[in-house]
Amino acid sequence: MSKNYPEITKRISSNMKTLRSDIGDTMQGFSALAKAATADGALDKKTKELIALAIGISTRCDGCIGFHTEALVRLGATREEIEETLGMAIYMGGGPSLMYAADAMLAYEQYTEAQG
Repeated sequence: MSKNYPEITKRISSNMKTLRSDIGDTMQGFSALAKAATADGALDKKTKELIALAIGISTRCDGCIGFHTEALVRLGATREEIEETLGMAIYMGGGPSLMYAADAMLAYEQYTEAQG
C-alpha cells in the first residue's frame, strides 16, 4: 500500500482543528513557535524547511514529511535540493531514515503533480 501524503496531511489538519478547539492555548503557543522558527533570518525559509524534512525523516513522522514537503514545493525547492537533504538524513539516520527518505520522494512527487 502506497502512502498518499496529501491525504495524510489533510486528515491530520482536520484532526488538528479539534485540538485547536480543545487545547487552544497550547495550539496557539505551538503556532507561535512554528512562525518564529520558520521566519527568515540567518537561514531562509526554504533552508529551514529542508532541515525540518530531514528531522521528519529521522523521527519517522509521516505527517512531518507531508507538511514540510508540501511547504518545500510551495517554496520552489528543486528535486535536487530535496534529494541532497534526503542524502543527509540517510547519512545521519542509517537504514530507517533510508526507508522514510524513499517515502519523502513519493511525497515530493505527489505534491508536485498536484501543483501541476
